[in-house]
Amino acid sequence: MVDIDLKKLDKPIAYGNKILLTGSCFTEHIGNTLQQLKFDVLQNPNGILFDPQSVCSSLISYVECKTYSEKDFFQLNGVWHSWQHHSRFSNTQLEKAVEAVNVSQQKAHNFLKQADWLIITLGSAFSYQLMGTPENSGTILRTLSQSKGVANCHRAPAKWFSKHLLTIEEIITALDETIQRLFFFNNKVRIIFTVSPVRHIRDGVINNNRSKARLIEAVHHMVNKFDRLYYFPAYELLIDVLRDYRFYDVDLVHPNFIATQFVLQKFEECCIDEKAAGLMKEVEKILIARKHKPLYPDSQAHQEFLKNHFEKAKTLQQQYPFLNFEEELNYFSKQIL
Repeated sequence: MVDIDLKKLDKPIAYGNKILLTGSCFTEHIGNTLQQLKFDVLQNPNGILFDPQSVCSSLISYVECKTYSEKDFFQLNGVWHSWQHHSRFSNTQLEKAVEAVNVSQQKAHNFLKQADWLIITLGSAFSYQLMGTPENSGTILRTLSQSKGVANCHRAPAKWFSKHLLTIEEIITALDETIQRLFFFNNKVRIIFTVSPVRHIRDGVINNNRSKARLIEAVHHMVNKFDRLYYFPAYELLIDVLRDYRFYDVDLVHPNFIATQFVLQKFEECCIDEKAAGLMKEVEKILIARKHKPLYPDSQAHQEFLKNHFEKAKTLQQQYPFLNFEEELNYFSKQIL
């Protein structure tokens, strides 16, 4: 097995740090894990984003605390959508869709202002631009004028869009402007870039590789240019270290559980503070105990098990006030007879 010389960050992530994550679906593997382990996390305030222009546009909107209005939404098949947001913000009621987006915007603005870390996972260098259509053209063209591209096509007809493979120069320009804005907005934030190992086969194997190559080249250019920027090789760990289809899901596109855990373990080794890594193991023991399904819930052994883990969770929360074990403590206390 080929290995990668992973160097520990000069100032790794610690408990108590505020961590904002944004980008592709692989972002959420990292974000969900950190969140479960009680790190202070906010992930994907716009929902899943894939291309650099969409990611950069969203980050600048957080910096500016942009407020969206009804004219920023369009209706398709009875549902209101934003071209800049994932469909989890969509709603059959326009007012609720607008409200959900603006609540997320405000939260992202406040969080990013105080964030210690920003983790950006880029998925694809392909960008989609809205062309306008005869049907519903008023709404379409109104939203088009406010954006260089769309972050989500929302299953709209393909003929509504043009597809463009961003050049390295275009990606660098977008990232450069965004990073400078971010550092002016929050002068302490550090940024970890990753490139998603998820294969965008719908673009074709050749175009997927061209896309990933452009992302990698652009990101390394930025890391070499700015301090406080780092690259974590999630893509290379799967493609060049694991190097086998048995580490992919049945679709041969998404990494499976084993592969994801391997990458997350390497992320811990490279990006997490040693003291935090030790505390993570203690937190994980409480989480595993919370999920334990006993054969005999009222047995003395299980009752002792519950009491012990209740006390452990309580002690950890007292020692580390930034940890929130409210859910686990509530569960253990209700199960104790």
